[in-house]
Amino acid sequence: MNVWRRLSGPRRGLALAGAGVLVAGGLVTIPVTAAQAATQCDVAYSSNDWPGGFTASVTIKNLGDPVNGWTLGWTFPNSSQRVQQGWSAEFTQSGSQVTARSLSYNGNLATGASTSVGFNGAWSGSNPKPTSFTLNGVVCNGGTTNPTTAPPTSTPPTSTPPTSAPPTSAPPTSAPPTTTPPGQKVDNPYAGVPGYVNPEWKAKANAESGGSRISNNPTAVWLDRIAAINGTPNSSSNGAFGVRDHLDEALRQGAGYIQFVIYNLPGRDCSALASNGELGPDELPRYKAEYIDPIAAIQSDAKYRNLRIINVIEIDSLPNLVTNTSGQAGGTVMCDTVKANGAYVNGVGYALAKLGAIGNVYNYIDAGHHGWLGWDSNFGPTADILKTAAVASGSTVNNVHGFITNTANYSALREPYVKITDTVGGQTVRQAKWIDWNYYVDELSFAQAFRTKLVSVGFNSNIGMLIDTSRNGWGGSARPTGPGATTSVDTYVNGGRIDRRLHAGNWCNQSGAGLGERPRANPEPGIDAYVWVKPPGESDGSSELIDNEEGKGFDRMCDPTYGGNARNGNNPTGALPNAPISGAWFSAQFQELMRNAYPAL
Repeated sequence: MNVWRRLSGPRRGLALAGAGVLVAGGLVTIPVTAAQAATQCDVAYSSNDWPGGFTASVTIKNLGDPVNGWTLGWTFPNSSQRVQQGWSAEFTQSGSQVTARSLSYNGNLATGASTSVGFNGAWSGSNPKPTSFTLNGVVCNGGTTNPTTAPPTSTPPTSTPPTSAPPTSAPPTSAPPTTTPPGQKVDNPYAGVPGYVNPEWKAKANAESGGSRISNNPTAVWLDRIAAINGTPNSSSNGAFGVRDHLDEALRQGAGYIQFVIYNLPGRDCSALASNGELGPDELPRYKAEYIDPIAAIQSDAKYRNLRIINVIEIDSLPNLVTNTSGQAGGTVMCDTVKANGAYVNGVGYALAKLGAIGNVYNYIDAGHHGWLGWDSNFGPTADILKTAAVASGSTVNNVHGFITNTANYSALREPYVKITDTVGGQTVRQAKWIDWNYYVDELSFAQAFRTKLVSVGFNSNIGMLIDTSRNGWGGSARPTGPGATTSVDTYVNGGRIDRRLHAGNWCNQSGAGLGERPRANPEPGIDAYVWVKPPGESDGSSELIDNEEGKGFDRMCDPTYGGNARNGNNPTGALPNAPISGAWFSAQFQELMRNAYPAL
């Protein structure tokens, strides 16, 4: 039985591929010389090494005049040392010379201000640390100090961080608010009020032939980087509107609720490539101070007290700690790292505490989907890790209003012609290759059962579930109209299943997909709403490597020519060709989603 199921979700955000353990290694401190009048700097370089590879962290402190844009340079002592993937800077390398240039959000350094960047690298022979750095062409002179702690000699622990364990990173920069603005939480924030229509998404949909048929549906606003808080007008994803702009527009529209996706954990989406984030796995303090705190400050403005603000918390995060760490097929070092250092658990806990303290804010945590967590070996442990995060960093279960499944995925809402209790020739359909011993065949049955499990581990009995139906309709001419042939369990399941993917492990820009149920409240018992959290028409990732200035990576699961891997049973990806980078508008996909919508448009 395969229990590794990692079916990744939202393919957007700064995608900076990397997997490494970012812990204290050798530390190089570069003080300033007295002759440097305008630009003066202090640089700390630390690394963790393993045979053939390493992860490095570089902290730059400006000791001179304020800097508006910076370029850090150094020379590797060994010509074999190479930068492979980086975060929080644009890295280039020529020979042994490395250059790291600031990004839009960290280019301004006031006197005394610091910023940190990091990268994964490779080496052969030896991996000596650089001892000379330049900032904007000015040399910072200094020397090397020996490591204060030895690099780990074994794989980081894979056990779930206990709920009572203190955070392994710096404490929060500010305590969760002790007072809340006016606002009274309701049982279901989606019920009885209109949802916010993002004008930036609506404009793209209206520009498409036939797009006006769906452009008035509410979709979520993705906050996939720090810069998105204030708006990113030159970005392929996000847009010029920041958080406050969207909230003001929601008031102007007379909307009753607005949806935000909180999506910027340190070491984000640790088992994928197209959606890694801007923060390294050790940057939990920055996540708190520069990301969660500013969002909470805006959302807590009393101006918005009568607006129901719904936060979808960290897609594809906590389930990775169950399914994609050491001992699992496809486990990654990055997932081991964020599990061991508590970045995900403590980051989610802090976000819940900070945002949940606001009287009119509703938090829904991402809970994967049936094709990822439907095996009993994943089902219960995931509920447990969600509970662990819900009571971490000063949070309580009262800060969790519910959970969301199928975000940015394609799992069918219902499978009318295949039931998990069916048998063919005396064999249970769970033996079919598609189902692969899973206990669920569709998203509705999974979400309702998972809700019951979550209540049993300590969540409040009135929690509600959301199901993302933005791309799981599977209509069109390929949609089955009855059960498959009873020749075998495989012919029965494959002939009758609504979900037409080549494998349930395929997640990127799926060919043949269609819009699902339109957003609406209270569609089924235990389900607060069907939602479109993943805005239809936004790419999951590029089908080939595309150079870009947004840090977006390339995942072979988005390549239609790729033959697959262990995570998808070595099946073709089923991805659409000619896809742009994650989050960018993908017209061909948008048109296909409308053609295959079910219910039909």
